[in-house]
This record gives sequence, structure tokens and C-alpha cells, in this order.
Amino acid sequence: MRPGFAFSTRFRVRYAEIDGQRIVFNSRYLEYADVAVTEFWDWTGIATALPEVWPSTEFNVRRTEIDYLKPFRLGDTVEAFVRIEKLGTSSLTKRFELAHAETGALHTVITMVSVHVDLETGRPVPLPDSIRAVLEALPSSS
Repeated sequence: MRPGFAFSTRFRVRYAEIDGQRIVFNSRYLEYADVAVTEFWDWTGIATALPEVWPSTEFNVRRTEIDYLKPFRLGDTVEAFVRIEKLGTSSLTKRFELAHAETGALHTVITMVSVHVDLETGRPVPLPDSIRAVLEALPSSS
């Protein structure tokens, strides 16, 4: 585990993800974040804890910052670490650290701000107290 993270998931770089330079194409890193956050939500147990609320909960990405430190290559195993870094009124900020699973070298840092929206209007709405309580209770690792 990396300091500050209680959750991680692993996957391998596939041929379809590399470009002509034989490194992972830059847009794939956001796909890696999407794979990792899907596993993260499962790990939190929020769907089981809030079956009446979570299925209708929607977050839209508002802003993403990606720091490409070192490229991944075909066959590398990526270990994706995820945590909630900040809870706002209607938003949450997630931090992803993508590291080489064998060496531990940090390759990419992604910060993503997502906004909780009403499904019918698409407008931001405050996070329900029940969701906030589950997210605030998540374990952290130091």
C-alpha cells in the first residue's frame, strides 16, 4: 500500500492501449482512473449500505488534472490507488496514483473533481447526508 491510501486495484497494460511509441496512449490514463474508481466504489460497500440512495446517485466529472511522470509500457502491471481527498457541498475530489506494481515507481497522478447532479435536471445538488457519512467513514492509510 502507498501512504495515504487504503484501496488499490491492479490490471495489466494491453496491446490495444499502447501507441506508435510503444507506450500507453495518454487518453488511456483516464480510462485507467475509471476502471479504478469502479473498483473503489465496490470496495467502499456504499451500494450495499445505501441501496435506496446509491443507484440513483450520479456524479459528473467537472475537472481533471493529470501529471504524467513516466509512461507505462505493454505488459506492465498498473497498481491504481484511489482515495477521496475532499468532500464539498455537491462535489468530491478523488486522487489517483498509478504506480508500477512490481517496482512501486509512481507513473501518474490524477486529481478529479466530480459533481453530484440531479439525474432529471443535470444540475448540481448537495451530497445526501447518508452518502457523506459513508464517505467520511472510509478507512485511510498513513
